[in-house]
Amino acid sequence: MAKIKTIRLLLPFKLGSVNCYLIENDSNYVLIDTGGSNQRTELERQLENAGCKPGHLKLIVITHGDFDHTGNAAYLRHKFAVQVAMHQCDSRMAEYGNMFANRKKPNILIQKIIPILSGFGKKERFKPDILIEEGDDLTAYGLSVNVLSIPGHSEGSIGILMDNSDLFCGDLFENKENPLLNSIMDDIAAAKASVEKLKRLEIKTVYPGHGKPFLLKQFINSN
Repeated sequence: MAKIKTIRLLLPFKLGSVNCYLIENDSNYVLIDTGGSNQRTELERQLENAGCKPGHLKLIVITHGDFDHTGNAAYLRHKFAVQVAMHQCDSRMAEYGNMFANRKKPNILIQKIIPILSGFGKKERFKPDILIEEGDDLTAYGLSVNVLSIPGHSEGSIGILMDNSDLFCGDLFENKENPLLNSIMDDIAAAKASVEKLKRLEIKTVYPGHGKPFLLKQFINSN
């Protein structure tokens, strides 16, 4: 049975934390999201403590293109000689260092400041090795999952649904105090449609990008 390790990494400027998830299956590993570059040393420490070494990390999956989820992908790809997979709709965010490549644009000052504040410089940019979308099969990487398209937070947001009904949802939900839709949404109508889609599936535990895991029925019953 696959084991899940939550790696909680602090965000810059006391803005909270972000979760990465390390899935171990028969001494092979898949990493979901990579945190921000400001916490690279801590991420490496936790990977090493979990026994995740070069040759055993089989895939990095990015749930969406925000810098607090992609910040260490390029570095880990080189260190572990591993491929990085994400949805095509968010790939330009990572490739060009533009978190608003497929979003509504804020003012130009915010667009320029965010990469600096997040530590996402030119060396953090990368082009995904694998473009994944709804229904793709990742069993070749030791992970029996269903890839789900769950836009809302970003157009290319994906969920990873394991065969035991655990869901890694990126930033569709957050659970800092109570399970809620993420407070930042690019397309709220798409986000609500994604939630309705998930309600029709057999999902038990949800692992969000920010906050603690929760039962999907908790969210449904409180919203």
